[in-house]
Amino acid sequence: MKRFLITGGAGFIGSNFIRYMLSKHEDVEIINLDKLTYAGNLDNLKDVENDPRYRFVKGDICDETVVESLIKDIDVVVNFAAESHVDRSIGKPDDFIKTDIFGVFVLLEASRKHGVERFVQISTDEVYGSIDKGLFREDDPLMPSSPYAASKAGADRLAYSYYVTYKLPVVIPRSSNNFGPYQYPEKLIPLFVTNALEDKDLPIYGDGKNVRDWLYVIDNCEAIEIVMEKGRDGEVYNVGAGNERNNLEITEMILKKLNKPETLMTFVPDRKGHDRRYALNIEKIKKLGWKPSHSFERAMEETVQWYCDNRWWWEKIKSGEYLEYYRTQYDQDL
Repeated sequence: MKRFLITGGAGFIGSNFIRYMLSKHEDVEIINLDKLTYAGNLDNLKDVENDPRYRFVKGDICDETVVESLIKDIDVVVNFAAESHVDRSIGKPDDFIKTDIFGVFVLLEASRKHGVERFVQISTDEVYGSIDKGLFREDDPLMPSSPYAASKAGADRLAYSYYVTYKLPVVIPRSSNNFGPYQYPEKLIPLFVTNALEDKDLPIYGDGKNVRDWLYVIDNCEAIEIVMEKGRDGEVYNVGAGNERNNLEITEMILKKLNKPETLMTFVPDRKGHDRRYALNIEKIKKLGWKPSHSFERAMEETVQWYCDNRWWWEKIKSGEYLEYYRTQYDQDL
């Protein structure tokens, strides 16, 4: 039986990864440590909350006492916990520095002390900054443009330093923009799908031509597992799908799928420091035997349909109802 500590497991990618691992493997035990900030949502894991192999613990990765108490019996740490919304990092960067850097330090120290078998630090393509042409490779310089991206770059390199200095078995997957079910509706795709369903405006930054490589979250879960199992200690692995689309294309696709008018598209002033394009070279992870298994078009259809079918999930998020529920249930100051 392999024992996992999944941090940030009540968030979008973390919850999908927990569900993926429990469905694929019988011989796993998972502790989900999550602070339950605004984006942490236990509704994401309602279907597994009674699984005897799964346990939720409310706590902060910056809390050394909590982390120490959990990690001493753990084989593998997978750190999804992070403040991750670029707009919020521009307005309040201190939260990002604390969680995304100091919190990772606390996890690394505890992992070193207790000799975990593997530490997986989840990173992002945003650490590279913007690229006009070509593809970023794992050994390219890191040039983050936002406080969020800088905090993730700091965590990324801190984890690497623990491999070099202490031989902690660290691996670092850097993924492109994820999309899929259970994504908090402040991110582009779930925000635009849910706004369109409510006949509200879809706010597009600048000219709408910022390009991202869109990766279906289940493909990313498979990639993370491959890197965790087969990746070399201390190595970084880019995870992308080659689905480059600009924001206008994504918006038009959503409106077409929902049969909504393009008059819902509204252009707003561009975000500060808005990177123009991200794109990743994924030859390195392909050598481990991974490639995306979902087509972009099919994954988008499934994602849009999921938000259509699960209004119960996102309507109370957008109304603020779920925040009050968690205040009551977990005595958490959200």
